[in-house]
Amino acid sequence: MSTYFAKDPTQLRLSVSALVWRNSVGGDLLLMRRSDNGCWGLPGGYVERGESVAEAAAREVREETGVEIAVGRLVGVYSDPARQVIAYTDGERVQAVNLCFEARPVGAGRATTPWETLESGFYPAAQLPEPFVPIHAIRVEDGRAADSAARVR
Repeated sequence: MSTYFAKDPTQLRLSVSALVWRNSVGGDLLLMRRSDNGCWGLPGGYVERGESVAEAAAREVREETGVEIAVGRLVGVYSDPARQVIAYTDGERVQAVNLCFEARPVGAGRATTPWETLESGFYPAAQLPEPFVPIHAIRVEDGRAADSAARVR
């Protein structure tokens, strides 16, 4: 089971996540329940070589939920090692530098990595399902903020 708030990272990787809003910002948010730890969170993952961050965000959302998105503004950059180190079952401890984007759904298909996702759907952002990935909660809070300034945390 992957865990959060680990110490002493063994790797540094670039990741992306997306706040996919249905209808309006602050309303219903696309979430997925992760198979590696059962927590609910934002779709996202690591950027692959030869891929832009916008392409990676769209790919990760499509793979994990089947939802096609249009990537919008940058919500924030998350890199604080006190919050962003993830311990994986193989012993790796990855400090994930995350770029979180706002997005909107533009189509639906089928998830292509079903082993990563137990379930997915749109949920009220004001009432996140539990357990929720702790490092994603601040991204949701930043995305719901009244201003549109990107956060650096």
